[in-house]
Amino acid sequence: MTRSATSRRDILKAAVAAGLVAQGVTPGTTMAQAASFPDKPIRVLVPFAPGGVVDVTARILTQKMTERLGWNFIVENRPGGNGFIAVTAAAKSAPDGYTLLAAHTGEFAGNPALFPNVPYDLDRDFLPITMISDTPMLLVANAQAPFNNVPELIAAARKEPNKYAFSSPGNGSINHLAGEWFASEAGVKLMHVPYKGGAPAVAAVAAGEVPLGVVAIPAVMPHVASGRVKVLGLTTARRTSYNNAWATATEAGVKVDASNWVGLFAPKGVPADIAAKLHAEVVRTLEAPDVKKRFADAGAETGGMSSAAFAQRIRSDAARYKDVVAKAGIKPD
Repeated sequence: MTRSATSRRDILKAAVAAGLVAQGVTPGTTMAQAASFPDKPIRVLVPFAPGGVVDVTARILTQKMTERLGWNFIVENRPGGNGFIAVTAAAKSAPDGYTLLAAHTGEFAGNPALFPNVPYDLDRDFLPITMISDTPMLLVANAQAPFNNVPELIAAARKEPNKYAFSSPGNGSINHLAGEWFASEAGVKLMHVPYKGGAPAVAAVAAGEVPLGVVAIPAVMPHVASGRVKVLGLTTARRTSYNNAWATATEAGVKVDASNWVGLFAPKGVPADIAAKLHAEVVRTLEAPDVKKRFADAGAETGGMSSAAFAQRIRSDAARYKDVVAKAGIKPD
């Protein structure tokens, strides 16, 4: 290398170092931060009350990470405002890895489709760490309903439009959007009946208040076991290991792929080394057999995809639901 080239290289290195110092960062700072991370409890914000799917998912993950690594977590529930309260608080938090967000399909794919002014933005405000779990939903019917599978339901609904109603945990819920997506793709007219939560929505099907429901696996299984509810099919494009006998709507020619995922997010600007460390340790935790079993028992599959792949999945879901909301004319409460 020539003396002039060496000189240019030294000048460039000095300029970069000076720029880092001006920002309060010395060479090796980010690597040192990642090496010592975490040296205090990590707060995980949850947009729902304790006991819901996002809360339970966050606690399964953090408890196992504490067991594996000795890391300390505080799961903080901030319900209300369609998830806006917790998500906005996470977005405004310091991007140092010590405040994370556990959220599901509704916050990042449903809300942007439903509300004209969402106070947060995936690309602007967050770095998706990874998907934690992914759970299919079920299209179910009361045991006395005159159909036993998706093709029979479609035939009956086409014969008598708007005769059949489906329940969901609420207006604008992912279950509601999945039901509307199914109806649109199947070319049928179904009425939507919202309930205040998943348990009441399933109970309504079991009691015969409504003939159909789009529900979560754990909530409906006791009613299936009692013989009061039957499973017509899955809302996802592929079958689930929870019960491989359940057919998908896609197999009946209805191109629907709606599931309820839960993911982990950090505020935008979190140091790359810390984000990489979080991703690596979350993935290792999700690979543990006992963790996989706990999720599988609830009908879920563990995630672990890359940050980029997760972000793309979210964008794809958001585009799908925006189209569903527009076609169905869904308005938020």
